[in-house]
Amino acid sequence: MRTRLIHRPAAALAAALLAGVATAPGAALAADYPVLRGSQIDDAPPAPEFDSNTKWSGFYFGGGAGLSDTKFKPGNGLQTLANYAYRNTLLGSEANLGSLVGNLPSKRDSGSTFFGFAGYNFAFGDVVLGLEADYTKSGHEYLISDFIGRRFTTSDGTLNDISMTTRNGAQLQDYATARVRMGWAYGRIMPYATVGGALGRFDTTSTIDATWRFTRINPVSGALENNLVAAGYPLRVGETKRNVYGFGLSAGAGIDMALTDNLFLRAEYQIIRFADVEGTSTTVNTGRVAAGLKF
Repeated sequence: MRTRLIHRPAAALAAALLAGVATAPGAALAADYPVLRGSQIDDAPPAPEFDSNTKWSGFYFGGGAGLSDTKFKPGNGLQTLANYAYRNTLLGSEANLGSLVGNLPSKRDSGSTFFGFAGYNFAFGDVVLGLEADYTKSGHEYLISDFIGRRFTTSDGTLNDISMTTRNGAQLQDYATARVRMGWAYGRIMPYATVGGALGRFDTTSTIDATWRFTRINPVSGALENNLVAAGYPLRVGETKRNVYGFGLSAGAGIDMALTDNLFLRAEYQIIRFADVEGTSTTVNTGRVAAGLKF
């Protein structure tokens, strides 16, 4: 049997061309580099570390709001006024009229307060020491009113009817503190404690409206004198005052948290105790939050 040999020039040429392309230098390079140009993404640079030694130091200021509970404790001011209302009289020397208005109860007022603050920090490693001042608008107040009437017979046989209408109160308008801060930095968080002094502005009321009537036998004529009004009465003693300043002590603790190198948030507890102001001592407990900027 005869075998036929078929020649196909076109097919042979195509095979030779494909072999040449496969062995070309450019083709080998393409096979070793599968990523398209422009598709490769560089790694993002690492975030800068927060340096507590430098970021907490410097000047800062801010403001915020809080919830305050203010306790007013009346003192002995009304007792002194009651004795003063009947001074230099036989009745005043024989009857302790001040005891009638003693032991007034404490009163409380609570509500929101608003404040601003500014200060400067000094960093010593992780230890942060600073000075800070703040101003708070308050408006908390109390008022105790009472009416007291009594009858006394003095040693000369006179029957004395007295009455006293008392008013004792105060309003804490606003106050400011100057404090030393002591903190410890943990990166972006700094707990701290404070101690310092306070200055408060008060409006006060401490008054007694006193009356005095008496019945006696006239020592000269022997006639009965009934329900006479004593000379100089009715009489008001004490006064209402505005813008009376009182001094006190302040202490507290809190946490500052830095959101950025220049912005921080704050949560804080503060207690202030004012000394006696026109017969009233005042204690303010406040929980507050704030935001601030530092430079």
